[in-house]
Amino acid sequence: MALKDWPTEDKPREKLIANGSTFLTNAELLSILLGSGSREKTALDLSKQVLSATGNKLHGLLSMSRNELLKFKGIGEAKAVTILAAIELGRRMRSEPIDKKYAVHESHSAYQILHPKIGHLPHEEFWILYLNNSNTLICSELLSKGGITGTLVDIRLVLKKALEYGAVGLIVAHNHPSNQLKPSKADLDLTQKITKAARSIDIKLLDHLIITETSYFSFADENLI
Repeated sequence: MALKDWPTEDKPREKLIANGSTFLTNAELLSILLGSGSREKTALDLSKQVLSATGNKLHGLLSMSRNELLKFKGIGEAKAVTILAAIELGRRMRSEPIDKKYAVHESHSAYQILHPKIGHLPHEEFWILYLNNSNTLICSELLSKGGITGTLVDIRLVLKKALEYGAVGLIVAHNHPSNQLKPSKADLDLTQKITKAARSIDIKLLDHLIITETSYFSFADENLI
């Protein structure tokens, strides 16, 4: 069945308009960029083919060149350029400084800040949001980066910088390249250690987020802090 003949609620563009972009799969989002497919494939089928070539990992698109995209039947110059432009925007968003006036009052606010930075990485990174007494962002910083399965965290450095910035609240976060949201024992132990150490100098750990490509786990929301 051609994409135009699908039920309206199943069409990617219409789904986004009705429900928002977060309800769409990666393939559906990519199909909107493509706009159309080929005689043999819908835009959605073509999107799935492209993502399959990356192992269904969005970060695999980062290394795709224009010539590699043009090898897919149904992707011409205009579609390849559109994809490359979207990828570059994502890259620039990740490196763009965050407005320090941004208020963080719940887990989703923190997720919106941190997901563009670490959500699609093939390795783990550990980030910290330093907040003032009104939960307004003072700054965000990368503390450490590691391999596919973990990264080291120096709690002393976390608190040293908190004191330097005059922060009274912290939100820490790291990504799971495996897309596994369940916290490990090491994640639970680290959260307890940071909570206890921060409390000793009147600083509060407000949350610890585990971030994947499409979602997040909040220790605060699950009453684990």
